[in-house]
Amino acid sequence: MRALYAFIAGALFGAGLFVSGMTDTLKVQGWLDVFGDWDPTLAFVMGGAIIPMAIAWAFVPGRAPLVGGAFPQKPQPRLGRNLVLGSVLFGAGWGLAGLCPGPAIASLSYGGVGHWVFAAAMLAGMVATPPIRKALDRRLPDG
Repeated sequence: MRALYAFIAGALFGAGLFVSGMTDTLKVQGWLDVFGDWDPTLAFVMGGAIIPMAIAWAFVPGRAPLVGGAFPQKPQPRLGRNLVLGSVLFGAGWGLAGLCPGPAIASLSYGGVGHWVFAAAMLAGMVATPPIRKALDRRLPDG
């Protein structure tokens, strides 16, 4: 049953990404081009996601997820090398390709070869990141 809930949630999320335009690389790049031909419509997509989640998180204390497990703990508000480096790499990839992980996966069924190349590069980055991070942590402790 848990897998069915996960499938339904993933399908709903992917459909929302498609309908909102988040899988359209030109629309995303237009959103990021604040000094050029800026397209502000994705601000409504963000607001449509952030506002309901902020309300939902207000009701989390003392509750458990519907399908078991536990809600994650609130992260420590710590600004460190890993957060900054990860944010820069994520933003650069998003700006260059016009995709981030969720929309990239949602667009695989119709996006063409470029979306498959992006997904392959994304997976390669996910595989390469842990050993690179361990090496960086040994040489440059985050502090």
